[in-house]
Amino acid sequence: MPKNPHPPRGGAAKKPAPPQEDTSYIVFGNGKDKKGKKAEGSSKPNDDTKGKGKGKEPANQGSSKSAGKAPTSQAEDAPKRPDTRTLIGGASWTGKLPVNLLSEHCQKQKWGKPDYRQHKEGDSFAAHVVLSKTNPKTQETLTLPPFKMPPELVELARQPTAVEARHFAAAYTLFRVASAKNMHMMMPPTYKELWKGVFTDLKKKDEKEGKAWMYEADPFLAYQEREKAKEVAAKEREKKAKEREQAKKDVQPGMTGRFPGGQYGPDGNRLKGWTRVPKIELGKRTRNEVERLIRRDAVWNPHNMHMDPKAQSQIINEVAELGFRKSHVEEAAEICKDREEIIEWLLIHVPEDDLPSWSLPEGYVAGVSMASSNLKREGAIKRLATAGYAIELCEEAYDGQGGDEGKAAAFLQAHLLRPTEDEKDIAQELADLTLSEGEEVDQWEEEQMSLEAIYDGLYERPSPSLCRIRMDIKHLGKRLVFQARKPFGPYPSVLPIITIEAIIPAYIRLSIIRKALVHAESNFIGAPMLYDIVDWIQQNASAIFKNPGRLTDVSSGLAVADHQTLNHALRGNIGQARHRRPINWEPGTLASQKILSQWQEQQATPAQQKMMSSRQSLPAWKLRDRIVQVVNQSQVCIVSGETGSGKSTQSVQFILDDLIQRQLGEAANIICTQPRRISALGLADRVAEERCSQVGDEVGYIIRGESKQKPGVTKITFVTTGVLLRRLQISGGSSDDVVAALTDVSHVVVDEVHERSLDTDFLLVLLRDILRRRKDFKVILMSATLDADVFEAYFKVVGPVGRVEIEGRTHSVHDYYMDDVVHLTRFGGKKSEDFGDEEDKPVSTSLRSVGFGINYDLIAETVRHIDRQLGMKDGGVLIFLPGTMEIERTLQALRQFPNLHTLPLHASLLPTEQKRVFPPAPPGKRKVVAATNVAETSITIEDIVAVIDTGRVKETSYDPQNNMVRLAETWASRAACKQRRGRAGRVRAGDCYKLYTRNAEAKMMERPDPEIRRVPLEQLCLSVKAMGVQNVSAFLAGALTPPESTAVEGAINMLGQIGAIEDNELTALGRHISMIPADLRLSKLLVYGATFGCLEAALTIASVLTARSPFLSPRERDEETRNEFNRIRSSFSNSQSDLLVDLRAYEQWSALRSKGTSSRDLRSWCQDNKLSSQTLFDVASNRSQYLSSLKEISFIPSSYSSSNPSTHSTYNVHNSNDPLLRALIAGSFNPQIARIQLPEKKFTAGVSGAVERDPEARTIQYFNQENGRVFVHPSSTLFDAAQNLPSSAKFVAYFSKLKTSKVFVRELTPFNAYGLLMFAGRIQVDTLGRGLVVDEWIRLRGWARIGVLVSRLRGMLDKVLERKVRDPGWEVDGQEAEVVRVVRRLVEWDGLDN
Repeated sequence: MPKNPHPPRGGAAKKPAPPQEDTSYIVFGNGKDKKGKKAEGSSKPNDDTKGKGKGKEPANQGSSKSAGKAPTSQAEDAPKRPDTRTLIGGASWTGKLPVNLLSEHCQKQKWGKPDYRQHKEGDSFAAHVVLSKTNPKTQETLTLPPFKMPPELVELARQPTAVEARHFAAAYTLFRVASAKNMHMMMPPTYKELWKGVFTDLKKKDEKEGKAWMYEADPFLAYQEREKAKEVAAKEREKKAKEREQAKKDVQPGMTGRFPGGQYGPDGNRLKGWTRVPKIELGKRTRNEVERLIRRDAVWNPHNMHMDPKAQSQIINEVAELGFRKSHVEEAAEICKDREEIIEWLLIHVPEDDLPSWSLPEGYVAGVSMASSNLKREGAIKRLATAGYAIELCEEAYDGQGGDEGKAAAFLQAHLLRPTEDEKDIAQELADLTLSEGEEVDQWEEEQMSLEAIYDGLYERPSPSLCRIRMDIKHLGKRLVFQARKPFGPYPSVLPIITIEAIIPAYIRLSIIRKALVHAESNFIGAPMLYDIVDWIQQNASAIFKNPGRLTDVSSGLAVADHQTLNHALRGNIGQARHRRPINWEPGTLASQKILSQWQEQQATPAQQKMMSSRQSLPAWKLRDRIVQVVNQSQVCIVSGETGSGKSTQSVQFILDDLIQRQLGEAANIICTQPRRISALGLADRVAEERCSQVGDEVGYIIRGESKQKPGVTKITFVTTGVLLRRLQISGGSSDDVVAALTDVSHVVVDEVHERSLDTDFLLVLLRDILRRRKDFKVILMSATLDADVFEAYFKVVGPVGRVEIEGRTHSVHDYYMDDVVHLTRFGGKKSEDFGDEEDKPVSTSLRSVGFGINYDLIAETVRHIDRQLGMKDGGVLIFLPGTMEIERTLQALRQFPNLHTLPLHASLLPTEQKRVFPPAPPGKRKVVAATNVAETSITIEDIVAVIDTGRVKETSYDPQNNMVRLAETWASRAACKQRRGRAGRVRAGDCYKLYTRNAEAKMMERPDPEIRRVPLEQLCLSVKAMGVQNVSAFLAGALTPPESTAVEGAINMLGQIGAIEDNELTALGRHISMIPADLRLSKLLVYGATFGCLEAALTIASVLTARSPFLSPRERDEETRNEFNRIRSSFSNSQSDLLVDLRAYEQWSALRSKGTSSRDLRSWCQDNKLSSQTLFDVASNRSQYLSSLKEISFIPSSYSSSNPSTHSTYNVHNSNDPLLRALIAGSFNPQIARIQLPEKKFTAGVSGAVERDPEARTIQYFNQENGRVFVHPSSTLFDAAQNLPSSAKFVAYFSKLKTSKVFVRELTPFNAYGLLMFAGRIQVDTLGRGLVVDEWIRLRGWARIGVLVSRLRGMLDKVLERKVRDPGWEVDGQEAEVVRVVRRLVEWDGLDN
């Protein structure tokens, strides 16, 4: 210690002070009797005391004094050991000690208790402190490295006692985390001097050496940032090392390491591997315009990163060796953050005649002016924008307030606080406040004097009305600066005008400002408040960094928007996040009594009694009391039941009736999920009918795009699983929000849980979490198969799981297998009216004639056999098929029978079309329904008496290693076939005709793999991220059947590539596409379409890809038929794209439909043009659903209508721009891109000389990143005709990829190099001057300067897109519109001047 903080111990002082000695005896006696043991052991304390004395006096002096005293004399005469306060602060000190101050500081900051680690060094002690902090939500504890003493303090830190060592360590640690505060004023004199002297000097030295991070107010945030920065730096180093290694591989012998004047070895090895890659060109006029934009708007080193001086010097030398002037390189190094950016800056800013020749094309002439204005207006606008306000807002405010910067700042702040208020009202209020100035005593000056005394060197006052305080918070090594401007009006009755200057995103800066002002408005008005605001920001900034809040809260400062649009968006958000009233479980409320009374009256009606008798015949009715008892006693229960048992229709009614009878009707709110829309619709109709009510009253439904229910009135709501997931997803993000989203729901019934769909498994994870936190919440799982063990084990962690098993109906079903069917139908492989010949054929011969695939003639003959067997009896036939194409072919085969009423049933049909399967057939006809597996469960077609089961299903399988999806027709599981069979016995004994053998059935899987193991997980992972989950892998590991880790990792990587996730956080684009119920690539296309003025085209393309191409590919494979089909297709569009051909075909069909063309003429037109009328209607239905989704997320106005051009505004101005559409498709499908490799050019002699021949289609090769060479699918327009490939096309985007004998790509769209550069993956500039690399695998040859221009322009476009996605109501104008216009021209003209 530098000074003696207390009276000496262990010997007489040099100048004895009797009063102090007497006082110490009196104050610090321990009040205990002296015992013999203590007296005997007094020599030991005396020895310790001597040791302590050494630390407080010169060594020789202390030694002589201690040596001159006899032990007995010391024991008797020495003063008693002082207490800690006197030991640390001296006898007169009554204040707090360093340990107490540090503890209080930690407690105030909500950190853990300081942990003191100490050790003994000879006769002295040393200590250091370890701080920790526990996250209250995750309970994760972050422990910092010890605050060890720097070399300058090691000697001072050695103390004679452990107590003193702890206090010294506490003082130093407190300085490290609170050096900007005047904490030393509360410390003992010794530590006060240390704080102002040695500690402060040490801090100044550290700051000069770039170690300012050591003195951050929030050491935990600083530690996390440094660790993250280290990780990023390590990755960057690794990346640079790989680049250098690759460069070495490319540089062959004969190529020098220096490139002055562009001189390489004579063999030109610099371009090895780059000679055959596509080349990018840039017209002179276009190049000049791009350069002008970049010089004007480009931002260099946006985060103000500083290079290490040693590394900077090395980089300067390296770059200078490339041929740049060293003075230019040094200038660039002061501005830029790394080597790559330095070279880019030089290539843009160095005059052309001073650039190395390797960086320019031959004959390059640019001559771009660097002139820029630095007027007062621009300076003021830039200062206003430092707070985070958008530049255009600052311009508007500055000009609107007559060029007064202070008034403009006040206007912007008022607009941020009150975004819905009219700008004219804000301006008038500001004018009124200006007039009222000077009416009261000005307290501004008094507060400024106080602030200057408190903050000392951290405070500055540029003008009388402005002050700046460098706060005790740092980001990227720089302090956040708080600036306060004297308000217009009487301060402190009016809030000051504040800004935060920091290298953090604008919306976070605005969020801090807004939250601080809201807090000040509620707590500080009427008293000087600047100190309190600064203190509040310092305490809360860290939390705001991590959770800035909703973008809409600060959107008024981020973008210029029409007030009506902004108000609508705000109202929409308020509506989405509306507070749901918790359930009132008090019995006998007025509402519950009213519901009970109405229910009792209803039970007495004849219609209800008749319906009750029908319900009582179901097997579920017998277990009514058991079901109710189990539901009431368990949070989770499983109801298993065979098909026809009534579990889906009756269980929910039993629960509701029980609640009503117990006078809890008001509390009842039951949601029942169904895997398909038709199931939700059918069950809602059936249950409403059984309760003698209308759908939408007591019983309702919600499906995508359609809803019938009344809040507070509807007690049972049937929904698709996706609808309930969406409700949870938009709840707000956190786990608390997810729980709150169902706070008004009493029961959730998950039906058909055995199907194990992706949505169902995801929902079960969320429901299990809700059950843990809400004990009054009930979940009922309903399964058609008796495999409840796996679900019981999953939910056991919540509590006991109840189980109820319901027997099915007793109607018998007779099975006929393939050999039986062939025998009954006398089928011989082809249709014949004379079956006499077939009777003598052996069954084995007939079976061979059936073949291995689905035989539609056999299906037709089986239907005819069933019809003959039934005769005059009623009853329908249900045929199970794998897909819609098989349904169409089956219905076509059945058209030969005039007495059949044939209907399709699959998920793509509109709800009204799906409902056509339920009513009886017209008189004299027999109903035949051809269905996919949607008819297996949930829905009941009452009059079915015979089932024809092909035993086939179309199932998706996914290989995460190769990122390959296969949709293949395969055998259904035995469980699924059992469900299909049960459909024949719903009303009476029936028959099941199985078009497969008993041996095939024995080899079927017991049940299918859960969908979570069979499909790509991008959509699921995005949904999980949208709900605020940070660790997606850990979350999905809690699923009933966790997916493969490689599949999750691949999905996260894909989300990063498409721009939905950045730095493990959801981007604005990611948040939007997570809310659109479509494939992620299609969602991105819809967002791009709305942004770039081709919304209708994007809607149609997305809808076609959701359904399928409307063109009916001919079954005949002869060349003449194929050529005719290709001719018809190409007649719709010469834009050389599968998707654009489909788009133009749909547009022509839609135009005919809008003109009122009759249905017959429309069908005839479709037939002539080889188009499927049903598919075109499916596309129209999908378009409506996607349009509704875009309106729901407020991406387009709710008034928008496809059929009303007056509502289109700028959304469709580029619908016919084919090059732009191709580029947007490529950007949406990225990384599903293949490179086109044309064969060597061949020429034919002609009259005017040699003419280049078009390459044959089979000689064109395609390569992607994952599979190498891929092949065009025969269904593509590019398969046969190479002339369908645009001359500028260098790449193709594909939507799907499948593997059979080869890897085929489908739904192809060719596009040029600028489409790739502007809308696809990440661009890297090859600093050896060879060109660009996109997504680390696609090379584009081009000169270095052009490469940098394109890369920088892409960055500017990305910012425009980000803002547009963040604020859909923003009209792209001004400088941003210029960027979009230049990009559009580049894509349209492939970089050339038009």
